[in-house]
Amino acid sequence: MTEPRYDVIAIGNAIVDVMAPCEDADIERLGLARGGMSLIDTDGARDLYAAMGPAKEISGGSAANTLAGCAALGLKCHFIGQVATDQLGDVFSHDIRAAGIDFTTPAREGEPPTARCLIFVTPDGERTMNTFLGASQFLPAEALDEKAIADAAILYLEGYLWDPEEPRSAMRRAIEVARGAGRKVAFTASESFVIDRHGDDFRALIDDGLIDILFVNESELATLTGKDDFEDGVASLTDKLPVLVATRGAKGAVAVAGSDRAEVAAEPVGKVVDTTGAGDLFAAGFLSGHVRGEPLESCLKRGAVAAAEIISHYGARPEADLKALIADKVD
Repeated sequence: MTEPRYDVIAIGNAIVDVMAPCEDADIERLGLARGGMSLIDTDGARDLYAAMGPAKEISGGSAANTLAGCAALGLKCHFIGQVATDQLGDVFSHDIRAAGIDFTTPAREGEPPTARCLIFVTPDGERTMNTFLGASQFLPAEALDEKAIADAAILYLEGYLWDPEEPRSAMRRAIEVARGAGRKVAFTASESFVIDRHGDDFRALIDDGLIDILFVNESELATLTGKDDFEDGVASLTDKLPVLVATRGAKGAVAVAGSDRAEVAAEPVGKVVDTTGAGDLFAAGFLSGHVRGEPLESCLKRGAVAAAEIISHYGARPEADLKALIADKVD
């Protein structure tokens, strides 16, 4: 097997977060669910975008956020995701490449436009999110860079993208390519509601030995295994996965690889500002250690430090020097 060109290649939603301040009266006038997250259609996205004041655009998407963390930690990365030929598609493409991540997926012509999450922020800091998945749901298998997949040590898949049929088929093909090249497959379950819809698929992937590294949080573990007790849930998967990583928020995280088990506490944070992206960056920190062959405990510590950085500010992309933080607290 040849030395891989990339450390991690990821497939996920290509989303741009559009954040703008507003008044409480604006939330009421627009009929939004204050403090919640709602899915919206094309017309709703256009209407809300037109109603926004001056906005800040920050690229997002779960797997893309993880790669941003990986790249910041020195890994060679490639992203596969679908944008449209529009302004926000250009923003996402620019941002991910500026982070040092290869991105070659051709933009999609016509409707729907690039995925975006329109976020209205009231004076008290409350965020009201309205998500339009748009073009990200239409990633075809033909758009996969199979050479790049075969040339990456780890293929990282985002559970959110398993819902639409077209990208689900693309990810199944990507698993075949990675497996055929002797590479590892990592999978993040993303959310319990995704497992509710596709748990049978995920359990089949695990039972068939197609997942090497599984990332879940405590509630996702319970939904996936049907075990309310955390330790029972971990035990039910230990023999089925080469590596299981389960995060527990303020209670830290656990990783199990065969007979090897490690636990770490959550990294202290002065003030939790925004928990968006905590799991994404935990995965980035863990993978940055895993590809270097570090022990489980070291990988977990890297994940905890990266997650602590991301929840200390708004947005799901790192702002501080992750390398320096990890060098100070882990290395």
